[in-house]
Amino acid sequence: MLWPSLAKNLISRPLTDPAPATRPEEVAALAAMLEASARRRLGRSLAIRQVDAGSCNGCELEINATQNVVHDLERFGLRFVASPRHADVLLVTGPVTRNMREALERTRAATPEPCFIVAVGDCAIDGGVFKGSYAVEGGLAAETRPGEAMMRPDIRIPGCPPTPTQIIQGLLTLLAAQE
Repeated sequence: MLWPSLAKNLISRPLTDPAPATRPEEVAALAAMLEASARRRLGRSLAIRQVDAGSCNGCELEINATQNVVHDLERFGLRFVASPRHADVLLVTGPVTRNMREALERTRAATPEPCFIVAVGDCAIDGGVFKGSYAVEGGLAAETRPGEAMMRPDIRIPGCPPTPTQIIQGLLTLLAAQE
C-alpha cells in the first residue's frame, strides 16, 4: 500500500506557491541607496548580526529572503556575520523570552560601537502575539523596571512578519538617520 503512494510522489511535480510579486526596479533602487548610505556612514559595507530572542521564525524566513536571488544583499556589500564582535547592526527578532534575555544582553555587550539595534517584527517591538505570556519579558523597548527599558531599538520594522523589502527599507532608514 505504501509503494503506490511513494511512486506517485516521486514522479509528480512538487506543489509550491508561486514566488511573491516583487518590483525589481524598487529592490534595485533600495539596494543602491542602502549601499551608498553604508559606505558614507561607515566607510565600508554594513555587517549585520541577527539575534533570535525567542521568535516563531516567521521573521527569520523573511530575513533569509533578503539574501535570495531576488534581493541578494551580499552583492551590495551588506552581509550577515556570525560573531557580534564583527557586527555594526543587531537585527533582533521575536519577543525577548526569559531564557534568551541574558544571551541578547551578552550579544549586545560583545558588539563594538557604533552598534545599531533594529527590532524586526511586531514581537521584537512590543511582544506581539506573545505579549503577556509567562515566558516572555516583552519587546526590546519593554520596561523591566519603571522608567528603564530592556534595550532601546534605533529602528523598528513592524509587521508579522515584515517583507524583505520592508526590512531593506528599515536598514536604509537606519543609515539615513545616522548621517
